[in-house]
Amino acid sequence: MIELFFWPTPNGMKILIFLLEAGVDYRVTPVNISEGEQFTHDFLRIAPNGRIPAIVDHAPADSAEPLSVFESGAILTYLGEKTGQFLPEDPRPRADVLQWLMWQMGGLGPMLGQNHHFNRYAPEEVPYAIRRYNQETSRLYAVLDTHLNGRDFICDKYSIADMACYPWVARYRWHKTDIDEFPNVKRWYQVIKERPAVVAAYQESCAIHDGKAVTAVGQDILFGQTAETMRRAARPENLSDQ
Repeated sequence: MIELFFWPTPNGMKILIFLLEAGVDYRVTPVNISEGEQFTHDFLRIAPNGRIPAIVDHAPADSAEPLSVFESGAILTYLGEKTGQFLPEDPRPRADVLQWLMWQMGGLGPMLGQNHHFNRYAPEEVPYAIRRYNQETSRLYAVLDTHLNGRDFICDKYSIADMACYPWVARYRWHKTDIDEFPNVKRWYQVIKERPAVVAAYQESCAIHDGKAVTAVGQDILFGQTAETMRRAARPENLSDQ
C-alpha cells in the first residue's frame, strides 16, 4: 500500500493521477501547506525539503521496512519501476520518457511556479519578473507544442511524462496563457483531461481542499520560509519522538 502525503498542487496531482491510473492500493494523508503542516516533525522525517508530495511504500519490493520517497519526479520514477507501468523498460523509450520528465521538473514546473507567484501572490507588482516568467512560460509552451505535432502523447505512449506535465498545463489560466495559441498542447490537454483516472483524481482533490484563496497568513507560511526556519524545524530535539 502506498501512503501519499498530498495537497492538490500540480506536483501533488501528478502522483494521485499515477496511483489511480495504475490501480495501486493507496491512501491519502493530507498535508495542508497553507497551515504549515509540511514543516511538522513527522513529515520532515519523510520529506526533509519540507515540500509535498511524498510517499511511503508500506510494501516495498525488498519486503523490508517501509520506504519513503520525496520529490515528485523521483516518486513517479519509483512507482513506474515498482508497478511496471507508464515507464518503459527498453532503453530508448525509457530515455525519452525520463528526459521529458526532467524537462518538466527542471523547466516547466519551476518556471510556471514562478509565473504563478508573481502574477497571483506577490504583494506588489514586479513588472520585470512578470515579463520574464510570462515570456519563459510562452517559450516552454512552444517547445511542448512543437514536440506534440503529430503525437498523441509526449512520448510514444501515455507515460509519467504526461502525468508530470498535465497538472501544470491545467493551470494555464493562472499563468495567463492563451492555450488556443498552442493547438497541439490544447489537443493533448483535452485528451488527458478526459481520462477517467484524471477526472477521478481531480474529484478526490476537491474533496480534500475546497479551492479557497490562500490567506495572508498562508502566504507567509508558503513564501516566507528562510534558512533559519528550516534549521529550527530540523533540529534534532524537534525531530525526536514525541
